[in-house]
Amino acid sequence: MARLGVIGAGAWGTALAVLGARAGHHVLLWARDPARRAEIRASRRNRRLADVRLDSPIDLAEDPSLPGAEVLVLAVPVRHFRPIVHEIIPAGRPLVVAAKGMETATGLLPHEILSALHPAAPNAVLTGPTFAAEIAAGLPAAAVLAASDPLLRQRLLALLAAPGFRLYGNADPLGAAIGGAAKNVIAIAAGAVIGAGLGENARAALVTRGLAELGRLTVALGGRLETSFGLSGLGDLVLTCTGRASRNFRFGFALGCGEAPAAILAGLEGIAEGVATAPALAARARAAGCEVPIAALVTRLIGGETTLPAAMEELLSRPPRDE
Repeated sequence: MARLGVIGAGAWGTALAVLGARAGHHVLLWARDPARRAEIRASRRNRRLADVRLDSPIDLAEDPSLPGAEVLVLAVPVRHFRPIVHEIIPAGRPLVVAAKGMETATGLLPHEILSALHPAAPNAVLTGPTFAAEIAAGLPAAAVLAASDPLLRQRLLALLAAPGFRLYGNADPLGAAIGGAAKNVIAIAAGAVIGAGLGENARAALVTRGLAELGRLTVALGGRLETSFGLSGLGDLVLTCTGRASRNFRFGFALGCGEAPAAILAGLEGIAEGVATAPALAARARAAGCEVPIAALVTRLIGGETTLPAAMEELLSRPPRDE
């Protein structure tokens, strides 16, 4: 039995803690909010996954560095990622990023923030098509563990795999992280298309072109094109653009129905990472000379600079070219 640390007790962090316990590990779980931490410790449940009981070997910890844990999994929203990562002490342990998005101010991906703050700590990216509630319920799923160091990758694959949870290795953490960030932005567009009643044909076209956009951006930023067609790219894109459990899809759906962005966010349980990621992704793509029309239009749509009919007309009136 290994000792696994999970930083972040939202739905995803809690699901990962349950997964770790299912794999036979002793899990230390840390929640950013002390009140939430005390509530989970007392009730052995998290309101975000109310049907799942957090029995032993899952323990709530007070110190975000989780002394005694052999590996730290960071499952905190990107907006809180930097201050929490700054606070933890890696102590030579591998750090696994389980967050998806881009930092608004810098355009950095979570594992890039990690490398900047703790350059000596080995790190990896855990990503793919994984809804937290299904993972916690033990339903079958597959995901990607991306790390450039093959020895680290094999160690983490052996540690984090669990019954019903198939992990594939990948040597391209940058490409895997880009997939996790971009799919949230494209899911907002897909949700808006369905919310506005534009139909399944339109969604299929948008998702397909969104995949091409994701691939271009991956290559432009130094990742591998083939990563975009795996679980971290295509797999996660399909899930997030079609599954109603996706907060990004639900945000886009409400946007398509005519609701104001601020009102949608106020009523949304949890964080729609694509809202903050869209402008950062569009800016980083511009700096790399990469065309990302869907992300650019989502950014303008969220900012109130265009309407959905105008955005769709703009996409459909782009100059014709071969696919």
